[in-house]
Amino acid sequence: MERSEYLTMAAVEASHWWYGGMRAIVRTVLDGALEPAEAHRILDAGCGTGGNLAALARYGSVTGVDIAEVALEHARAAGAPLARASVLALPFADHAFDLVTSFEVLYHRAVPIEAIALAEARRVLRPGGWLVLRLPAFGWLRGHHDVAVHGRRRYTIAAAGRMLAAAGLSLERWSYVNAVLLPLALAQRLGERWRAAPAGAQSDLTLPPQPINALLRCALLGEAAWLARGGRFPVGVSLLCLARREADGAADPKGAR
Repeated sequence: MERSEYLTMAAVEASHWWYGGMRAIVRTVLDGALEPAEAHRILDAGCGTGGNLAALARYGSVTGVDIAEVALEHARAAGAPLARASVLALPFADHAFDLVTSFEVLYHRAVPIEAIALAEARRVLRPGGWLVLRLPAFGWLRGHHDVAVHGRRRYTIAAAGRMLAAAGLSLERWSYVNAVLLPLALAQRLGERWRAAPAGAQSDLTLPPQPINALLRCALLGEAAWLARGGRFPVGVSLLCLARREADGAADPKGAR
């Protein structure tokens, strides 16, 4: 992404409705997968400016990795160990982590081949370890935001499921998320179809007025409550997947380690 987008992210991710709501949604998924009494080894692969590192720390010791130095400059404030590297070549030993998270990373043009990134995530996961993957959903929702953040593509559950299976990762749970606000997002994207993305297009991360910000966050908190009860959304602006590396003894896919 452009430096300006990282600076925007760092400025708003502690208070923006989307970040707060998505952390609540991810928490419901992790609470159902991880043993709360254990101190897990966690990697946030593509940690950006570090806003998720503190949230993940409730589950164990967290390490962040990102390719952008400007992102890591801000992420250092979280106090977690950091490394500058691509998700295509993680600088960690095999089986080093119990959980790997990847939030809006694989769709970037800096990750031209998702299979390589997923193979790396699998490699650093212990047998039986978990991957939480969040991706932008549906190509027909592509808009100016994707251009601004260098988004390469968007995904369906069918496409994500195939990628995970090819990487030797078993899809345990999935749901589209940011479903309640899908009509608003679709209306915005349709409006953008009438005009080309302007030079220097900006992302959707502008912080709205506080009452609107609170209302939008409540919509995502409602989704988190539904997911905590075992619910699922058939459509949404984003796609959330919980996958697991097979235990020792399972056959490795070709090329996986």
